[in-house]
Amino acid sequence: MDVNVAAAAACAIAGLGVGLTASIAFRWSEREQARGRHNGTNGRNRQQALGATAQEPPLPPGVDTVLSVLRSCAIVLGDGDEVVKASSAAYAMGLVRGGAVAVDQLLALARKTRRDGEIRQVELELPRPGAARAAEPLAVSVRVAPLGSRLVLVLVEDQTERRRVEAVRRDFVANVSHELKTPVGALSLLSEAVADAADDPEAVQRFAGRMQIEATRLASLVQEIIDLSRVQDDRLMVDPEPVAVDELIAEAIDRCRQPAAAKQILIAAGGIAGLYLHGNRGQLAAALGNLVENAVNYSPPRTRVAIATRRISSAAALGEADGELIEISVTDQGIGISEKDRERVFERFYRVDPARSRMTGGTGLGLSIVKHVAASHGGTVSVWSVEGQGSTFTLRLPAGQAPADHALPAGESAQPLSEPTPQLSPEA
Repeated sequence: MDVNVAAAAACAIAGLGVGLTASIAFRWSEREQARGRHNGTNGRNRQQALGATAQEPPLPPGVDTVLSVLRSCAIVLGDGDEVVKASSAAYAMGLVRGGAVAVDQLLALARKTRRDGEIRQVELELPRPGAARAAEPLAVSVRVAPLGSRLVLVLVEDQTERRRVEAVRRDFVANVSHELKTPVGALSLLSEAVADAADDPEAVQRFAGRMQIEATRLASLVQEIIDLSRVQDDRLMVDPEPVAVDELIAEAIDRCRQPAAAKQILIAAGGIAGLYLHGNRGQLAAALGNLVENAVNYSPPRTRVAIATRRISSAAALGEADGELIEISVTDQGIGISEKDRERVFERFYRVDPARSRMTGGTGLGLSIVKHVAASHGGTVSVWSVEGQGSTFTLRLPAGQAPADHALPAGESAQPLSEPTPQLSPEA
């Protein structure tokens, strides 16, 4: 009996000890877990604060917004020439690569400004990104200024297109002056010759004929300069209307009838009849007339000039949304154009053969007018040529609608001509 009581008491005491030990261990474990969670939260908070401090750009308030709306390429450099901020245009121009400025001239300017705090503005020529060394460089205007006490702001503006336009304008003025000087000088000399030969009727008649030629050339040059200035105007097209292609061709042939007959050149027109364009009739007539006139002037005697028309899909010709284009091509059997000249024939005052151009009365503006007329009407002009075999100039313009009073009856359509129709026969 005493033994059993003693054994029960011992078991009770042992159980009480185990329970106390488990309770103490549980409490200690909870305390450690709570401490770990507290330390972890504080650590994460400290890390997030440090990360935010490290990622926050050290720019003065509002600068980031201002840089994002500037047209110029913007770069902000730190103390060690590291790129703190750069616009997308700066990367596109190749000014910044891999987080660093890739142009030594810009770095040198930024370091000078950081040292003395002066604002600098210079003009530089930089290589084009990804282009060969022989490629034309970029002309840029660079402005460097201190931004606060530690940063330097670099602004780069691309001036390449503006300089190109200025160069074209200077060339145009110089060429116009030269072209006007030639006939004016000739008229002056011829008038003196007429005065000196007052007693010689034959000489007076000869000099008067030369004066008439130079006066005609001068009037033609002035008129083409006026036409060119009109087609280059950025304003909307003046008085657009439906224009019959057949009438444009007839007018161009009539314009060249006399010089073609003198050289016994056959002008033949063919293709699809009844086509219409929508645009300025005077400009379209001048463009097609210039192409036909050039074909006649640069063709040898007893040859042929062909004018062909057809309707094509704009998707096939230009790779644009499907639509209809009217294609007018003028083909001659003349001297042809070399490959190097083909790229420049549409420039103002550019002549493949200056001596021949002056002999034929050309001004060097005809093809430039054609190019601008095509562009202002939403079309294109192109040239195919082989030296000694001839050239083909092709106008592609958006198709227009015929006027209501000229529409074909229902069920009828314009039929293509199977053979070119001669419009001007050579003289015997």
